[in-house]
Amino acid sequence: MSTGGVSTGVLVLVAALWGSAAGALLPRAAYRFAVPEEEPWRERCPDGHPISGWLGRVRCGQCARAAETRMAAADTGEDPVKAPVEGPEKVPVEVGEVPVEVGEVPVEAPYAPSALLLTAATALTCAALAAATGTRPELAVWLLLAPVWVLLAAVDLRVRRLPDPLTLPLAAAAPGLLGLAALLPEHAGDWLTALYGALALGGGYFVLFLINSAGMGFGDVKLALGMGAVLGWYGWPTVLLGTFAGFLLGALYGGALVLARRAGRKTAIPFGPFLIAGAFAGLLIGAYAA
Repeated sequence: MSTGGVSTGVLVLVAALWGSAAGALLPRAAYRFAVPEEEPWRERCPDGHPISGWLGRVRCGQCARAAETRMAAADTGEDPVKAPVEGPEKVPVEVGEVPVEVGEVPVEAPYAPSALLLTAATALTCAALAAATGTRPELAVWLLLAPVWVLLAAVDLRVRRLPDPLTLPLAAAAPGLLGLAALLPEHAGDWLTALYGALALGGGYFVLFLINSAGMGFGDVKLALGMGAVLGWYGWPTVLLGTFAGFLLGALYGGALVLARRAGRKTAIPFGPFLIAGAFAGLLIGAYAA
């Protein structure tokens, strides 16, 4: 792996900073996307105020003022848990797993993946990719796609759903961006193999979906298209390694749940995070070996 005149440490640091900045923008999207199948994306914050946009923190300015109201209520001896919240009339709002109403929102109700966790996960992912890839042009592609991988994993773990607005653009963006990287000097992959990898992995997951749709969702099939392109960039051994790693991680997780008596043998688990984690492992090894 050649880093030219750029120190690997500096490259990793820059990638980590990029990951931190990108990860800090994910909580709102994670909150809005984390709804069960057939339900519309969330349009209100946990305190019931309308949400605009998809990037940034979840809580809005009205939430901050509502928190101040609750603090003031606590100081005056009123009940801070059900202190009034600014807004028109009471509207049912889903906070975590519990439906609540505007005006009666628990102060510390869990509602979205931790912003700190999303930031740290994205930063570590980007740093590891930079350490493995060096200054090769495909690193820019990995850094652009990494926040999407983290967001998809967070949503699937929460509600077992891989949203089309994330998986379909990923399936198109991965081979498209790699096609641009293939035009630049010093790249270490093959664009045609990336295309074939997308078709092979997507086709393989589609067959599994047809065989057992209860255990393999169609969202996994669409996600496999994008991840197959990423793995295929470094060749067929990387595709096989990343695919095997994903199934291995999923099997270990499912087995651990069974041993802990938190699931049965036929309990469905969100497979998207393991597909992504396996592809990430394969990608790191493929980048180091390239």
